[in-house]
Amino acid sequence: MDYDVSENIKEKLANLASKPGVYLFKDKKGEIIYIGKAKVLKHRVRSYFQPGRPYDPKLARLQARVADLETILTDSEVEALILEANLVKEYKPRYNINLKDDKSYPYIRVTNEPFPRIFPTRKIIRDGSRYFGPYTDVTSMRELLKTIKRLFPIRTCNLNLTEESIAKKKFQICLQYHLKRCHGPCEGLVSREEYNQALEYVVSFIEGRSRKVVEDIKARMQEMAAALRFEAAARLRDQLNSIEQFQSRQKVVDQSLADRDVVAIASEDGDSCSVVFKVRDGKIIGRQHFYLNGTEEENLDSVTNAFVKQYYLKADYIPSEIFLPADLGEDKATIQNWLSQKRESKVVLTAPKRGEKSQLLQMCRKNAHLLLQELKLQKMKSADYLAGSVKALQNDLHLVKPPKRIEAFDISNIQGTDPVASMVCFVNGKAHKSDYRRFRIRSKSTPDDFTMMREAVGRRYTRLQKESGAFPDLILIDGGKGQLSAALEALGRLEIRDQPIIALAKRLDEVFVPGIPDPQNIRKDSAGLHLLQRVRDEAHRFAITYHRSLRKKRTLKSALEAVPGIGPAKRDLLIKTFGSAVKVRSTSVEELAQVSGISQELAKRIWQHFHP
Repeated sequence: MDYDVSENIKEKLANLASKPGVYLFKDKKGEIIYIGKAKVLKHRVRSYFQPGRPYDPKLARLQARVADLETILTDSEVEALILEANLVKEYKPRYNINLKDDKSYPYIRVTNEPFPRIFPTRKIIRDGSRYFGPYTDVTSMRELLKTIKRLFPIRTCNLNLTEESIAKKKFQICLQYHLKRCHGPCEGLVSREEYNQALEYVVSFIEGRSRKVVEDIKARMQEMAAALRFEAAARLRDQLNSIEQFQSRQKVVDQSLADRDVVAIASEDGDSCSVVFKVRDGKIIGRQHFYLNGTEEENLDSVTNAFVKQYYLKADYIPSEIFLPADLGEDKATIQNWLSQKRESKVVLTAPKRGEKSQLLQMCRKNAHLLLQELKLQKMKSADYLAGSVKALQNDLHLVKPPKRIEAFDISNIQGTDPVASMVCFVNGKAHKSDYRRFRIRSKSTPDDFTMMREAVGRRYTRLQKESGAFPDLILIDGGKGQLSAALEALGRLEIRDQPIIALAKRLDEVFVPGIPDPQNIRKDSAGLHLLQRVRDEAHRFAITYHRSLRKKRTLKSALEAVPGIGPAKRDLLIKTFGSAVKVRSTSVEELAQVSGISQELAKRIWQHFHP
């Protein structure tokens, strides 16, 4: 597609640096509409404006709105990646894939105090406190905190504990101390070092590294026993038993006791959901899920790439291995280096294709799909909900109005016999079966699909005009340019103008629009094209079903006349009496003999004809 570049942008393109960095596209109002990163800014940014580039609907819409651009140089591609992720998170540009704002999800906060506290919060305060999360499953977070309070003696009070207040005996121990759920730091009954040792156990426990906690507690228990501090050793033994009971309830998925994240993404109708299963010490300790915006017309590689950068930008822990649903393309090495730097040891990104690892990824993908369906059900309850596939189709066909109501036509016949037409209706991307219609073709008994299509379309909209009904947002014709021309002729005779109408050819799924001889270039993975295919296939199914029904009835009528003693008059009498030729075939001899004019002998002959 050729694109007219403004003089302002041409000047900036000419002065781009051959260095890594981030580029920001802005609209006429100065708002950032897209952010990207590049290994070489000059090459990457210029590629957006090169003439003859293959047509891409999303890129075309972006190009049409770009009025200005800005670049930020960085020292390395990793720095550019980090800056891009931060800027996308801050500005949430319209044409970027954006992780849904996680401010509504709670975190676990470990306060920055001499004797820190642990509690859930939705507000992040930059005071040196540590935060873990966000937790998209609030119930599991509460269960985790409840378990922590039961296993580790961390204070739950809001007292301002300082060295001075403890020395002056300002506070007294409470019931939690007597229940052995707190070591009593308020009265100085536990040293700061010992308290913070328990706190580090809690942090390891939150991160899912309970095996390390167990090993440390076992070592301390043996030290206490060797020092003849049997009461302290007994407390550690009880704590150890409780932790091991908790571990036994966790699902083991990896005998190697590895730490890894398993990431899966489900996308449908422009909506996407990503799920991260956290595997620590070989056990699933929890999951997080996030919804993504701006994934229309994006493939799985692009969505995975965007999610990984935005999720791990703020992740509280990065494991040594991450399973992904797709490769990250040319960014894989850069993202892997970035995560390795954050972890301070090697991180490996893999996309398993077979074996146990692939099965684990498949389980995660099923969860993502179920969560996505829940999101769609919630959206559908909204009166102004518009399916993502409908919005994608509007963009693909450049329609003024979203095609919320689609009516589709198909013809079915075998060498001109029993010709029928079907009309199916989809509303907001879903079949609306109460509005389906079927037509027995009257005008033609020879195989002429164009004439049959002209009749079906004409009859449908002649009646709709008489009833003053609402016309569809889009008419879909199953066929190519010939069927489309026939439908347009039928609409022209009714003086119906400006009605959006297209044809979808079966062989290559080519889309034809009026006035343009060549098919429209719609991406094969577009949600809009998939919607057209579903509508077309349903129209075909409905037409075939009706055609088979008529052919079966005609065959049975002919079969009735083949019975000696049955002519047209008696055939029609039997069909009128029992409702159809199908029911005549299944009727008993006694019931047949009760019909006036049908003798017992003839009844037997009819029954034997159908049941040789």
